Amino acid sequence: QEWTEYINRMDRFTTVFPGQPTAREITWPSEYGMVFPGRVYAVQQSPSRYSVTVIDYTDAEKKYSELKKPESFQQSIYWQIDIMASIQYAATKFRQREGAKVTYDAWHYIDLVEGHQLQLTNADQSRTFVAIYLHENRLYIVEATVPRGAAQPGLFQQNISLLDEKGG
Repeated sequence: QEWTEYINRMDRFTTVFPGQPTAREITWPSEYGMVFPGRVYAVQQSPSRYSVTVIDYTDAEKKYSELKKPESFQQSIYWQIDIMASIQYAATKFRQREGAKVTYDAWHYIDLVEGHQLQLTNADQSRTFVAIYLHENRLYIVEATVPRGAAQPGLFQQNISLLDEKGG
C-alpha cells in the first residue's frame, strides 16, 4: 500500500502512514503518578501496526500546583522533572514489556529534537521499532511492529517532523 503524508496541526506533527490513521483518546500515567491526556494515531496493516502516540504535558504545572502533595513533593520543580524525564520513562516502559528482548537502545534526535530509539524482538518474533521525542511539552512515541523477517519500518520511524504552534 502507498505511504501518504499525514499532517496533524492539533498535536503538532507530520509523518507518513501506510493509509489513513484512526485516532483514539488515551490517558498516560507519568513517572510521578500524574495522569495526562494523549492520543494514539494508528494504522493496522495486518500483521503490521504503525502508531504515533502524543502525550500532552502542557498543563503539567497547573496539575502539580493543584495536587495535595506529601511533604516530599512540596518543591514546585516536580512538574518540570516529570516532563524532562518523560522520554526515559517511556523507554523504560518498552524495556519492561513482557517477553520482549531489547536489541537496540540509544539516544537519538530528529529535527534537532532530542529523543531515544529502541528496537525489540517480541515473544512471537515480531519486531518493534520505537522512537521517542519530547517537543514543547509534548511526548511523541513513534512505534511500528512488523512480523519476523519483514523489512525494518525506517520510512515510518524516521519520517516524523515536529511542528511549532504556527504549524512550521
